[in-house]
Amino acid sequence: MKTKRICVFCGSSAGTDPAFSAAAKKVGEGLAQRGLELVYGGGNVGLMGVVADAALSGGGRVIGVIPQSLVDRELAHRRISELRIVSSMHERKALMADLSDAFIALPGGYGTVEEFCEILTWAQLGLHQKPFGLLNVRQFYESFIAHIDHAVRMKFIRPQHRELLMTSESIEGLLEQFATFKPLPVQKWIERDET
Repeated sequence: MKTKRICVFCGSSAGTDPAFSAAAKKVGEGLAQRGLELVYGGGNVGLMGVVADAALSGGGRVIGVIPQSLVDRELAHRRISELRIVSSMHERKALMADLSDAFIALPGGYGTVEEFCEILTWAQLGLHQKPFGLLNVRQFYESFIAHIDHAVRMKFIRPQHRELLMTSESIEGLLEQFATFKPLPVQKWIERDET
């Protein structure tokens, strides 16, 4: 499948390290330079605003998906190419997934991790075959990756499902991995001897 749109999950805060905003800017610019459309949460604050502004400044197309409740709080980015307003967070995530060919998580909080884990889980279950990865800026996701590796050792995650998760400290590194991504064949998730 040819990649046209990449979904970026990221914080509505910029965090404490300027490297996070610098990485978000580089992601937005990098997608625009490659002619890839950005799909994201539609906000104008934090890393979300940075990645969208950078993509727009680079001449890229940006699609934001945001629930009405956040529009009401004046958090919607009004200068993006297309703003889709939905009724709930569930609808937001489903539409972002449908619109996108690949997924990247920049640093963020509960929402970012939850959105990314849902995409990861859907891949594990064979519900999609799209690449996804963590942009591990300043080792932000090291403890999360360590937790996943621990779950593999404890036999809660299969090694082949662990291999689905790509990580890099640069957007270039992730996009290179995406280009060679091979999805797992859909298979039975739980074997009888594992129950």
